Amino acid sequence: MGRLQPRTHVEGDRRLGLRLTVASLAVALIMIPFSLLLVVAKMPVNGLDAGVAERLHAYALAHPGVTRVLIVWTDLFGPWPWRIAVIAYAAWLLYKGAPRLAVWAVTTVTVGGLLGLALKIVVARARPHLPDPVALAPGDSFPSGHAVNVTLGAGVIVLLLLPHLSRWGKVLAWTLAWFLVLSVAYTRVALGVHWVSDVVAGIVLGAAVVAATAAGFETWRREQGRRPASPLTEGVEPETVKVSHVHKN
Repeated sequence: MGRLQPRTHVEGDRRLGLRLTVASLAVALIMIPFSLLLVVAKMPVNGLDAGVAERLHAYALAHPGVTRVLIVWTDLFGPWPWRIAVIAYAAWLLYKGAPRLAVWAVTTVTVGGLLGLALKIVVARARPHLPDPVALAPGDSFPSGHAVNVTLGAGVIVLLLLPHLSRWGKVLAWTLAWFLVLSVAYTRVALGVHWVSDVVAGIVLGAAVVAATAAGFETWRREQGRRPASPLTEGVEPETVKVSHVHKN
């Protein structure tokens, strides 16, 4: 019987890899409905985008102190800080004996980032060109990479933390996550480096990736005979509480 256990683990890992791969492919299909947004993105900037950009740019020029705060905020919660945070958390999960959860976290951030980059290349939408710009950013505009990555990073970290939080802690965690997502999205438009539709698309894409890979992980859990769980309230793997408890003892 001892020889069967490693095979069981290997088979389980293969199934998890398959589930995450299928989830990733499913997310790629999001590009089909996204094509509707792409059509809009290739058209001349619409009234909402242009109007918001003009008003926020005028405010940024008139309030340089606020603009400096926005620049610090957008850098502090930019793509690389989130990537580093998720990788660090994944390393901690490996140390604590939760390798599959670590794989899910890294896969989610990686898939989401690559899909965002692919969309940028396909659409090739120009960034706003405003008089006296207060900030500059390289590359194309649609979707916002900052919006994609803050949604991915905040979503992954909250889903990892949920098993360890109380009921009100979970509410606070989701509230803080959405505050970070919306505030970073706001900075990108307020600084004149993205249109409103860019950040909306980024948030939608990031949330879709997190939802899809979390669903894939939950399907794998059930195949392994574990009790059904609700990722939004219990996290993607509620069993991590037990894992942490075992290591403490």
